[in-house]
Amino acid sequence: MQAVVLLSERRFFQIIRRTLSIRSHQTLSFCTQPPHHNSFDESSQSNTEQEEEIIEEPNSLCWRIERLARGESVGTAFRSWMGDGFPVHRGDIFHTINRLRRRRFNKRALEVMEWVIREKPYRPKQLDYSYLLEFTTKLHGVSQGERLFSHVPSEFQTDLLYNNLVMACLDKGMIRLSLAYMRKMRELGHPISHLVFNRLIILHSSPTRRKAIPKILAQMKADKVAPHVSTFNILLKMEASQHNIQGLVKVFDDMKRAKVEPNEITYCIMATAHAVARLYTACDAYVEEVEKCLTGNNWSTLDILVILYGCLGKQKELERTWGTINQLPRVKSKSFVLAIEAFGKIGEVTRAEELWSKMKSNLGLKSTEQFNSMISVYCKHGFITKATGLFREMEKNECKPNAITYRHLAHGCLKSGLIKEALKTLEMGLDLTISPMVKKSTPWLETTLSIVEYFAEKGEVENVEKFFEELKNAKYTRYTFVYNTLIKAYVKAKIYDQNLLRRMILGGARPDSETYSLFKLVEQFRT
Repeated sequence: MQAVVLLSERRFFQIIRRTLSIRSHQTLSFCTQPPHHNSFDESSQSNTEQEEEIIEEPNSLCWRIERLARGESVGTAFRSWMGDGFPVHRGDIFHTINRLRRRRFNKRALEVMEWVIREKPYRPKQLDYSYLLEFTTKLHGVSQGERLFSHVPSEFQTDLLYNNLVMACLDKGMIRLSLAYMRKMRELGHPISHLVFNRLIILHSSPTRRKAIPKILAQMKADKVAPHVSTFNILLKMEASQHNIQGLVKVFDDMKRAKVEPNEITYCIMATAHAVARLYTACDAYVEEVEKCLTGNNWSTLDILVILYGCLGKQKELERTWGTINQLPRVKSKSFVLAIEAFGKIGEVTRAEELWSKMKSNLGLKSTEQFNSMISVYCKHGFITKATGLFREMEKNECKPNAITYRHLAHGCLKSGLIKEALKTLEMGLDLTISPMVKKSTPWLETTLSIVEYFAEKGEVENVEKFFEELKNAKYTRYTFVYNTLIKAYVKAKIYDQNLLRRMILGGARPDSETYSLFKLVEQFRT
């Protein structure tokens, strides 16, 4: 019997040794892997900057491992730790792994777990093997993870390990294989984590695959997986990204019917979506809920509150929130950028300039986003000379202007009456590569709409239609005020188009009283 055990151990460590030659928060009940950082996770903003704020205690085990030179073995850190008379506790390892994961030091995390399984400073349990499986599959693929899984002692082949294997398959986009393992889990009576279903929903979030989501939710219910707030947050974020307020409200109502308590992320999504839709009364109500749910000094929620108070024009609350951010151990560049834009929105240009100067002296000017924030404020208020001055400073700092920079400058030129310069600047921006994510971002859409509004006031239908197509592709035209701007262009140009109302309804926007008033004016030009 001992020979069989020794043989099994030898084969297990052979797999571990192979991983050495090849090149990441909280422990969950059925899965060690955290939710992915993606567009559906509000808490994922500026994660790199968040980790920089977490200062590890000097000379701790984690501190020693993080400061190892490239290529240096983790054994060096462990020997140093034990040489100082400290035992290696399970808690030390788990803290180290969670921190390495957050910082995306996956290779180092794998080396730590391999050392633990090999040296056995304590008796490894299912969570240790789950961490080992997680980082093995991340670095070496699912096939290597499957081999590792088959050599884990049977007593530890539990729901935790299975859920991690399924998540690893989903990470690699291997949906069929993940579904096969889920079937096996049902056969063995293992519970499936809600995180698995969350990942499946995200993988089916594109417009062409969204039809499968009701089936996923039905399967979740059939597997008796309790509805979780994170699942509803993903669904809410999907509707918000499509600018579908009706769908957003429906998901929120479903959440209440399922008796799932919303959290601050939920209310942040709801408030932001209503702010983008210019439904400020509803936005204000959700902001109040965010304030009630706020847990400690959550930097990401505070950043969102800065954005929202800027949209709502609440200077007092904006100053209070900014004061709270300033009390954090370190104020991130992203927070400065958002605050500058927020003060610019409420017309406090001087205050925005003060924050710009503070950011410049405290953090330095290292990114295009920093310059874009102040340029957007100047352009919004027609200070094109100051904006172009910053543009020149940007080039001196070796920060390359991007498409958003040129769009802001074009808007500033229009506000200053420099039409030819605005059109040239717009063309320069169009020559740059623009990612789909940027084209769907709120700053891009709002700036584009401001340009459309200017052309609409001048009755320049051709230019309006040109930029309206951008808004349509991003689903931004689902808002009534966007279509009303288009109709206004036809009114100013004294052109009749019988299809305007039909286009609006088919585009997903609901006509309001302003729409019908504008349409009556358009009908006067029927020939």
